[in-house]
Amino acid sequence: MENSSSRRKMLKQVAAASLAATAFPSINALASSDMEENTKLKGKINHSVCQWTYSYLPLEELCVLVKKLGLNAIDLIAPKDWPVLQKHGITCSMCYTAGRISLTEGWNRPDLHPQLIAEFTEAIPLVAQAGYKNLICFSGNRKGMDDATGLKNCVTGLKQIMPLAKKHGVIIQMELFNSKVDHKDYMADKSAWGVELCKQLGSPNFKLLYDIYHMQINEGDVIRTIKDNHQYFGHYHTAGVPGRHEIDESQELFYPAIMRAIVETGYKGYVAQEYIPTGKTDKEKVAALKKAISICDV
Repeated sequence: MENSSSRRKMLKQVAAASLAATAFPSINALASSDMEENTKLKGKINHSVCQWTYSYLPLEELCVLVKKLGLNAIDLIAPKDWPVLQKHGITCSMCYTAGRISLTEGWNRPDLHPQLIAEFTEAIPLVAQAGYKNLICFSGNRKGMDDATGLKNCVTGLKQIMPLAKKHGVIIQMELFNSKVDHKDYMADKSAWGVELCKQLGSPNFKLLYDIYHMQINEGDVIRTIKDNHQYFGHYHTAGVPGRHEIDESQELFYPAIMRAIVETGYKGYVAQEYIPTGKTDKEKVAALKKAISICDV
């Protein structure tokens, strides 16, 4: 996301459009001759795509496109839209709560713990009942709070939902963001801070969503970090650096090497494309997504 409001704004737009579409004229245009059959993937990486970055498509259309690309998962969907995914045989690879969650006000705020505990207590059983596994959470912004205090506060709050997550087999995943460009003041902006949170919680039902784009900006050393800490990483997001655009030859990250490092750790979860398309036409955007998936499919 470009900033903390972008994903929220786009999610609202997507929610309004997803159930309204009854015909899919743009899909006919997207289904060009080179996409008549599902894309053949190697099977070592479970690919997904984040809904908010393709918010110009109603969710129904995105589901059709995802299937044509050979994928079976979409990231960052709230419970009200899960029936659309289920209709198309697509899984939600990373779930939201019912939409009240905030990126800037999170588990580092003790005054928000009652609200967050209530939200996650409601959402965790729903995730399990739908047959999904991952539920996203956020640290929140510092707002003058030091990192040690924020870590302690996150541990105190999250410990109260870990038994329920364990009972239902749901993994709570805190996303790591950069605080240099996109999410100023966000607390969980270093993998070491997130890993320490995992260690203090001591639960296999809590992991980190390691966003490769964000961590390249904030700390770099991506492959070494993945190799050294992969047991704490439960999900991955991708995007080009700089600019958060397509995975291609114009940016500084070499994703084939990063994906091979992930595969070598034995990771079996999802890697979701979360870049912002720059193409001017639907055809260009779809071609770029197909290329990004191909580059990451090692």
